[in-house]
Amino acid sequence: MSALNGVLNRVLYVEDEPDIQAVAKIALEMVGGLDVKICSSGQDALREAQGFAPDIILLDVMMPGMDGPTTLQALRTIPTLAQTPVVFMTAKVQPAEVIRYTSIGALGVIPKPFDPMTLASQVKAIWAKRHD
Repeated sequence: MSALNGVLNRVLYVEDEPDIQAVAKIALEMVGGLDVKICSSGQDALREAQGFAPDIILLDVMMPGMDGPTTLQALRTIPTLAQTPVVFMTAKVQPAEVIRYTSIGALGVIPKPFDPMTLASQVKAIWAKRHD
């Protein structure tokens, strides 16, 4: 099953905090039944994303080096990832910030801290509305 037939399976999560990485991986894999690859930085994501071929990319906004928006811009230059849906995960969810994230191409924003029990369903809900 793959994104080609509308099924969400592979999630690339770009997050610099090891504790958050661990919780998200468990939440998405154990609760959500998804295949997850973690990258610790925007640079890692640029190296790993194409080979992993994610159905959706979850991007932390605030990371050292390349932040989330910069990583998104760089991912969009890779032809096979140019249309891959991206969701920002951030504590900065004021309306103006959310508008900014969606204006640069994010499909949605998930607030941090997230609830591990509902993270997969939040991602799946955003995935489901990508063609609206």
